[in-house]
Amino acid sequence: MKKSMKRAFAAMMTASMAVGMLAGCGSKGQSSEAAKVSADELTFPLADKVTITGMISYPTGTEEEPNNRTIFKRLEEETNVHVDWTAISSDQWGDKISLNMANKDALTDFVFNAGFSNSDLIRYAEQGVIIPVEEYIDANMPNLKAVFDKYPEYRTMCEDKDGHIWALPWIEQLGSEKTAIQTVGNNFTYINKKWLDFLGLETPTTVDEFEQVLLAFKEHASELQAEFGIDGDIIPMSCIINDNDPSLLINGFGEGYGDNDIGQHIAVTDDKKVIFTATQDGFKSGVEWLHKLYEEGLMDPECFTQDWSTYVAKGKSHRYGVCFTWDVANIDNIEDYVPLAALEADTRNVTPMNGSFTSGFDRGRCVVTAKCDNPAFVCAWLDLMYDPFQSPQNNWGTYGEDDEFDIFELSTNDKGEKMLKHAALGDASPVEVREAEAVGGPLAILDEYYGVYVTCPDDAQYRLDWIKEYYTDDMHCKYVYPNVFMSADDTEKLTGIQTDLISYVNSSKSDFIMNGVTDAGWNEYIDKVNAYGLDEYLSIYQKYLDAFYAN
Repeated sequence: MKKSMKRAFAAMMTASMAVGMLAGCGSKGQSSEAAKVSADELTFPLADKVTITGMISYPTGTEEEPNNRTIFKRLEEETNVHVDWTAISSDQWGDKISLNMANKDALTDFVFNAGFSNSDLIRYAEQGVIIPVEEYIDANMPNLKAVFDKYPEYRTMCEDKDGHIWALPWIEQLGSEKTAIQTVGNNFTYINKKWLDFLGLETPTTVDEFEQVLLAFKEHASELQAEFGIDGDIIPMSCIINDNDPSLLINGFGEGYGDNDIGQHIAVTDDKKVIFTATQDGFKSGVEWLHKLYEEGLMDPECFTQDWSTYVAKGKSHRYGVCFTWDVANIDNIEDYVPLAALEADTRNVTPMNGSFTSGFDRGRCVVTAKCDNPAFVCAWLDLMYDPFQSPQNNWGTYGEDDEFDIFELSTNDKGEKMLKHAALGDASPVEVREAEAVGGPLAILDEYYGVYVTCPDDAQYRLDWIKEYYTDDMHCKYVYPNVFMSADDTEKLTGIQTDLISYVNSSKSDFIMNGVTDAGWNEYIDKVNAYGLDEYLSIYQKYLDAFYAN
């Protein structure tokens, strides 16, 4: 198979010779040194220095030369492997990586921060630009193989329908199953505890109580403005419909599925049936209730049109009673707000986000190209990224930097073994420090690493604590839709249906909240949803759900 793929690759490259090379820094040549290294019983550091080539993206405004980063300096010292990098700024990555992958002269042995979609992987595999790596994982990547052996679902998620693995994954466990950090997504609901306390109100637990709290915020707006020095109108509840969305609030209507997955609008029943949430009775009742709040002037009138910057600007002016986001510190501050647990309507339920039970996962993080002379050796080097002590550094940053900020300090665990301890950053932005130090790429951070190899980040820990305290007990479902690798044909079919279907559903949802839902309007909506190909849409999802659990 590999020989035929290389022939296809050669034919494709002959047709693309006219494409100019778009490289970042460094010039690339054949890795003749690496070709001579046997990956059998390989140990690092190598006796003689060997050079391999890689492509990588870096955050705009940070260090442009990867080998100047402490993480890669240490890796070279510890392995005697030098990487000749083609480095591309993240703001140019999308355009340049596409051109580089179509130009044999621009290809490197591997692409470290590829971030390729399913469609990208399928296309490059069919063109022979990338090679399957499952044999190298089993023979030359003990760290990644150990992750797959312990969590076989990750291997299943990486495999195409023929069992091939075309890319090395990024895996970040922060909680798992119903405590995973992604279960609630960007729909996390926050309520202004400072306002509740000032008005002598209890945190609402039902949709009726919630409505009364919003009414109190509206009716006592002038008092809130005076007490807290708020410049601008009080907004009882703000959001961005179909983005930072109030969909978590309507989980209690009907059978409790809600509509948390606003990108696909699917959920999985306890008998492993894929359903379309935006046609359920609970969805209709939920948007009718949201319309009632909108009519009463309790929702931000700009919630259908505002962008993120406008949403944040009003939040930073402390004008919100309730808002929706990943972390309320992005909108206002964490001192004034508390998470709002699921509200009871017909039931009390939280439908977790699809794909969340296996936590953070990127199937297309790193690929090995057909230009690589010695994929076994390159994969053995890439496997070092999956070392439990190395992965957290690649993901977040490191220790011992020359500047005044470090994400980590080198510490010890309870057994006296070395451990990465998150350092106090003071006024420094965690995101900026991470971007300056981290390198990304293929890696795996498992829940069992915390307290052994690394501490959990503070900003992740309080969100994990909140999910467990406020939401996990109300997650009554058994399944979420997993992250699956669909075929090219099914991906094309699904995309064709999804583009129009989801656009129509989202625009209809906005219209229902703004103008209400009549029986005639609902029936017309259902007819159009079906006409867009809902049956085929669900059948494709169902096929891959069945295959996932069969494996």
